[in-house]
Amino acid sequence: MNTATALGAVPARALSHGDLACALAVIVIWGSNFVVMKMGLQTLSPMLLGTLRFIAASLPFLLFVRRPVLPWRFVVAYGLAQGLGQFGLLFLGLRLGMTAGMASVVMQTQAFFTLILAVTLLHERARPAQWLGLAVAFGGLLVIASAHGEGALQMSLAGFVLTLGAAFMWATSNLVVRFAARAGGDYAPFPFIVWSSTVPIVPFFGLALWLDGPASVAAQLAGLNGRALFAVFYLALLATLLAYSLWTRLLQRHPAGRVAPFSLLIPVVGLLAAMLVLGEQPTAAQWAGTAAVLLGMLVNQFGHLWWKRG
Repeated sequence: MNTATALGAVPARALSHGDLACALAVIVIWGSNFVVMKMGLQTLSPMLLGTLRFIAASLPFLLFVRRPVLPWRFVVAYGLAQGLGQFGLLFLGLRLGMTAGMASVVMQTQAFFTLILAVTLLHERARPAQWLGLAVAFGGLLVIASAHGEGALQMSLAGFVLTLGAAFMWATSNLVVRFAARAGGDYAPFPFIVWSSTVPIVPFFGLALWLDGPASVAAQLAGLNGRALFAVFYLALLATLLAYSLWTRLLQRHPAGRVAPFSLLIPVVGLLAAMLVLGEQPTAAQWAGTAAVLLGMLVNQFGHLWWKRG
């Protein structure tokens, strides 16, 4: 999803109708992703959902997709960070009370975690506007965290913390990609995501056996229904393989600065989908915190332009 650093400069051109349709498709797929996760977790445990998701996203394609031309350490590190880390914590957070709508907002803080890690570990330079955006978004997160509750359809504090951890692991996986690019790796996104998706399968299944017990795992597999299968294949085929490929294609055809702002619409779709499908109703404080997070993201994306004009 964050592959601009590995793609090099691309010529500036207007988005065609096809490109715009691709961008909107990715927004809808990724924005609805959190509702689908909630649906899957109604039948499957977090670790078993992770197991099935990555099996479906990798094993059927290994015979047809060549392994990425990258050192295996990058494939393994990405699979553990993005697969086991990001989705393991996110699935667990959603099971323990994180609402789908707020998850779509909190997960976007990966952009700020990526900024901090890149400055710290890669010694990349950050603009003042980026730090300002980080501060605004952090204030929004504090407001969202203060609005937790324990009732039905309310966000729990444990769910919030786990989702924030998932965003940090997403940022860690972004850093793995940047290290791979710096090492001169030939980063082909689709083979990379297919082969890296094999990495978390065994850890996820081991955790499912440990946390759920063999009998529960067997019962869940025997009781797979249409809703659970829909969630597994949606997460694997649409949210991972299709959306990732479309997004990367856009980054290959257009400057990252023209494509990246579309991601600001993902929480909007996520909130609307959660309200329509799951009946979630964010509190006034959560709406205020969400607005602050989105404002921080806008400052992060466009603040340097305003800074120059000032």
